Amino acid sequence: MKIFITGLPLEVGEDELTAVFGDFGQVKSLRIIKDRETGQSRGFGFVEMPNDEEAKEAIKRMNGGDYNGNRIKVAEAQEKPNTGGNAGGGFKRNNNRERSF
Repeated sequence: MKIFITGLPLEVGEDELTAVFGDFGQVKSLRIIKDRETGQSRGFGFVEMPNDEEAKEAIKRMNGGDYNGNRIKVAEAQEKPNTGGNAGGGFKRNNNRERSF
């Protein structure tokens, strides 16, 4: 089961969070989402636990709790809907311009 965590203190690292969730069972993977430019935590992340019962217990016991002074929310992660198209931006070329050389 994939778990979504929000409200994480910015100083919390992946090793520390892995140990916390490890108290409930095996942690298959864990990722704290970071800002692309600064590399600093954005305050949320994902944990994957192979045993659903252990994951549900972690959610039940940790959701709404205090973690280093922050109230965290812990829930089962929802899959992103696939919109089927390219939602990204990017460079748009204006081919209607006159060119002068």
